[in-house]
Amino acid sequence: MTPDALKAVCLALNGAEETFPFNPETSVFKVGGKIFALSALEARPLSVSLKCDPELAVQLRAAHPQITGGWHLNKRHWNTVLLDGALPDDMVREMVEDSYDLIVARLPRAQQLRLDWAGVRGPAEP
Repeated sequence: MTPDALKAVCLALNGAEETFPFNPETSVFKVGGKIFALSALEARPLSVSLKCDPELAVQLRAAHPQITGGWHLNKRHWNTVLLDGALPDDMVREMVEDSYDLIVARLPRAQQLRLDWAGVRGPAEP
């Protein structure tokens, strides 16, 4: 996944915004004022830190050497994902969406409704 593709995936999510609270090099993607992804998009190798369910985080780290405990973050709840081409783009996209969903799930219901979040709408009708 390229830096532009990663940025596009993050910003395609309802209500997502890119901020730079730490420094001009680190893109911090937020929803509802809460962080769901961090990446120095110009860094090589490219990586992204994403929130993750603690049990799934351990499983992902065991299965993929490109996924490690969140760098400078709570390693129980965050993974850092090396985007060196070894992981499929669809998998990275799913991890970004899962991170976003974990954050939105903790927002007030009114905010969830404004975001038109699937978790508050329920499953799609067939």
